[in-house]
Amino acid sequence: MTSKSTLLADMVALRDMISWRRDLHAHPEFGFEERRTAAFVADKLREFGLDEVAEGVGGTGIVGTLRRGRSERSIALRADMDALRISEQGTHLHRSRHAGTMHACGHDGHTAMLLGAARQLAAEGGFDGTVRFLFQPAEEWGRGALAMLDDRLMERFPFDEIHGLHNLPGLGLGRLETRPGPIMSAEDNFEIVLTGIGGHAARPHTGSEVLVAACATVMSLQTIVSRRLDPTEVGVVSVTELITDGTRNALPGRARILGDARSFRPEISAEIERQMRAITEGTARAYGVTAEVAYTREFVPLLNDPVLTEEALAAAAAALGADAVAVARAPMTGSEDFARFLAHVPGCFVFLGNGEGSAPLHNPTYDFDDAALPHGVAYHVALVRRRLLVPS
Repeated sequence: MTSKSTLLADMVALRDMISWRRDLHAHPEFGFEERRTAAFVADKLREFGLDEVAEGVGGTGIVGTLRRGRSERSIALRADMDALRISEQGTHLHRSRHAGTMHACGHDGHTAMLLGAARQLAAEGGFDGTVRFLFQPAEEWGRGALAMLDDRLMERFPFDEIHGLHNLPGLGLGRLETRPGPIMSAEDNFEIVLTGIGGHAARPHTGSEVLVAACATVMSLQTIVSRRLDPTEVGVVSVTELITDGTRNALPGRARILGDARSFRPEISAEIERQMRAITEGTARAYGVTAEVAYTREFVPLLNDPVLTEEALAAAAAALGADAVAVARAPMTGSEDFARFLAHVPGCFVFLGNGEGSAPLHNPTYDFDDAALPHGVAYHVALVRRRLLVPS
């Protein structure tokens, strides 16, 4: 039977995590600008009595180290800290105090959960080896993991495996899903610039305006996935911006088309780029304008290690209950720079429910559900104790 003192301790831990999470939510910071957040995290880790706390890793990243026992085995747990350039529309008291920036993806919750796990593991132990707590900057634009790696993360703070999680709106509270192999896609960014001759809206025949050409290009790009890729392959091409230098009575002479593409295999990414260039160049010639295509690869596919996925699912079942854990049926076409760590060590990334009624990620009304905090802590702690088992 659970004692009253244990229940009280759990209530205090939850109260503290809610306080941390709402403080972080009220003070969001964009990638590589997380100075207040990083200082908050470092202060808490020192308060918990971790063996080492390193600041400024990869710019604003934090690495906390906790050792127990004699084993040389090590595990890393990672949380992201950055916010988005979105103006919050929420009405709660802890809404963003920084105009134009908000935690619209729940990184405030991820940080609070990992802090809670660090505190519990520091206080209770129950593992044999080394835990690295990675608090990463700049996940949203795919630069933070690389920055930490470029700052000699693996040499300075070595670990054998790495685990991460992300909250998932639509998945019930206390539920967890993951899958072996591909779980999140690559993300490629593109910018197409069309250049012609703008002019008076009443005399389109005197120039070579670009707006009609841009609209035709946008529509033709939609055929890449539907008509030019093997239908058994996963691919997404999304145009997100169309910007011109025209005005109400002036035809534009320059247009920019921006967006991103998602895939799970390098061959599909290469084919999307090839088809995009062919469509853009052909459409530009047909409309008498010129075109330039810039195509970059920001995120690589996230591929879970099969063995560690089984271990993560087993730890989650022990922490949350077997009925709350499932193997995801299909990968997601969102992207995560956690994948960069997996080029160095095996790992597993999981999704933790943020509630069936949650607003979508990157929505201006989104808010992390505080009720998910203890579930994330329980998963982290169970995973560490399973992977760094105390010898009997």
